[in-house]
Parts: sequence; structure tokens; C-alpha cells
Amino acid sequence: MSHLDVLKNPNKELRVKSRDVSVEDILSSNMQALVDNMIETMVAENGVGLAAPQVNEHVRLIVCDTGHKTEAFFNPVIIKTSNRSIDSEEGCLSIPDVYGIVKRHKSVKVEAFNRAGKPVTIKTGGLLAIIFQHEIDHLNGVLFIDRAHKIDQITPEKAESLI
Repeated sequence: MSHLDVLKNPNKELRVKSRDVSVEDILSSNMQALVDNMIETMVAENGVGLAAPQVNEHVRLIVCDTGHKTEAFFNPVIIKTSNRSIDSEEGCLSIPDVYGIVKRHKSVKVEAFNRAGKPVTIKTGGLLAIIFQHEIDHLNGVLFIDRAHKIDQITPEKAESLI
């Protein structure tokens, strides 16, 4: 496995819309290696989610910490959202030291394929719902700062004061 370089904003590659992945491609050794490398990178960077465009791969693949384990989801699509929304404080590995408040759906229902190429449906709320919305945005070339209604930069001095 390899630790991958995470692209940083304003890299234009972060704005490219990703392509769907066929089941045949999901099962390929290259795609399975990408999943492993993305998981390793996300964990090493202390993230809870990572989308393939963040590592300069324009395929519809995200990995996220589901609370039980880290899983991969190919071609994820939000098929249902709650009527209620919440303000979510978000950061991003591609936008270091910046946090913002983003209005997100409180719960979502997502259809995707797992790394074995099998269809899965996930109905979730809380942090995992926010992670899915954030990472699926990446697949569409959207960054959380595009949706944030309040943005704050953490300066070294501010970070020191939080310790």
C-alpha cells in the first residue's frame, strides 16, 4: 500500500466531475489497490472520508469511516434526503486549516457498489450522512467552501490557543 498525495485547493483537478466505474473495473487489481491506498491515506491524514478526485483520480469512489470500519463506495448516489437539515462544521483534507458551517441534510439514503462490486443501500444520519454528502460533492467537483455560509481559517496562533 502507498500513501497518496492529497491535492490542495485551488488545484483545478478538484473541480473535475468524476466518471462512473463499471463493476468489471471495480473488481480490477488497479481499482482495489486504489481503495487500499485511499484508506491508508485517509487514516494517515486523520480524515473520516476521502474522495478519489482528492488523490487525482477522476472516478466515482469514496472511502469513509462508517463508525465500525472504513469502507469503499463506488458510484454513490443520494436517493433520498430528510426534510430536516443541520448546520455542520466541516473541514477538508484538500483545504487545510479552513473550517466552515455547511447546511446539510440530517439523514440520507445512499445507493452504491461496495468494493466487491455488490450493490448496497445505506440509510444513515449524523456524522456519516454528512460525510456522504461532503464526499459525493467532491465527485461532482464541489468543495465544502462552495456551500459554507461561514468560513474560518485556523491560524497557527489560533491552533496554539486551542491546545
